Amino acid sequence: MTFLATAIRNAAPLVARRAALKQAPVALSAIAQKRWNSNSVEMTVRDALNQALEEELSADEKVFLLGEEVAQYNGAYKVTRGLLDKFGPKRVIDTPITEAGFAGLATGAALSGLKPICEFMTFNFAMQAIDHIVNSAAKTHYMSGGTVKCPIVFRGPNGAAAGVAAQHSQCFAAWYGSVPGLKVVSPWNSEDAKGLLKAAIRDPNPVVVLENELQYGLSFPMSEEAQSSDFVIPIGKAKVEREGKDITVVSHSRSVGFCMEAAEQLAKDGISVEVVNLRSIRPLDVETIVKSVKKTNRIITVEGGWASYGVGSEIAAQIMESDAFDYLDAPLTRVAGADVPTPYARNLEEYAFPDTPIITKVIRDTLDKKIGA
Repeated sequence: MTFLATAIRNAAPLVARRAALKQAPVALSAIAQKRWNSNSVEMTVRDALNQALEEELSADEKVFLLGEEVAQYNGAYKVTRGLLDKFGPKRVIDTPITEAGFAGLATGAALSGLKPICEFMTFNFAMQAIDHIVNSAAKTHYMSGGTVKCPIVFRGPNGAAAGVAAQHSQCFAAWYGSVPGLKVVSPWNSEDAKGLLKAAIRDPNPVVVLENELQYGLSFPMSEEAQSSDFVIPIGKAKVEREGKDITVVSHSRSVGFCMEAAEQLAKDGISVEVVNLRSIRPLDVETIVKSVKKTNRIITVEGGWASYGVGSEIAAQIMESDAFDYLDAPLTRVAGADVPTPYARNLEEYAFPDTPIITKVIRDTLDKKIGA
């Protein structure tokens, strides 16, 4: 079953939906505080990414960064702030506005033994460079019989932002997640951002790091372990952000925060929601998802991309093809963005993507359903 955002636009009044969106950062910060301990520090996702870049540039002279405005302007979103001053113009390189050009240059550098980090101002612009990403970077290791590696990272903001319309608001998780030869990660909080980016830079083959513009300014606790320069998060391993017993909710990137909010609200009514943060799109941690489903017997997936051929669709197929299907007490439901190009008008944009009220409603509906009902 599919539950597109537009299919339940009457789930809450527009005023309530806007209020929920405006309060999201506060609510997310409150949730994060519950994970705080005396050795933690609060850090924005932007600063966590910046720290990861600085540490890896310092640790390995083969690592360099290139992209539009990454150097003198300190990055379009200030993720690369201060790196030019520390490492100089040979390792932090401003490029012309030509994604096909600098992605091709970066891929060639990786095939020659360097470790480029190629930033796209938005992954929507990576469509200009998709031939290099898919046909060159992703396939060379296989086509060379394993003799040629391509240690490259493609990173930047992915998915919808705010008020930037259809050509700047697509989620590419399913696009790149379908490509053999690529690893694809999608961080939610600050620890995800730092640990996954460092793992991506150290990986000997191509990794796509799908960040989210609306997460950059949010602060989350960084554990003592995450503050270390040795901290990495293994690619391909999901994290159970919240334990539960009544239903499993699987998500990635910004949507994880809405799922955590929904779980907090439903807990007040005695509903126990298990929230799984995918972290990695490819490889997908099917084992963690199946284990959770066997415990809760119900599952919904949440993503900001389109439902058709999406991440939720892949999870549904994996559940269907595993023994987890026998444990389901209700059909899997996909919660996804509306199946339309992202609207520019603010009121329509707010209806186009899942938020906390929608997720809360779908969880309640799924708990009321049974197989065959």
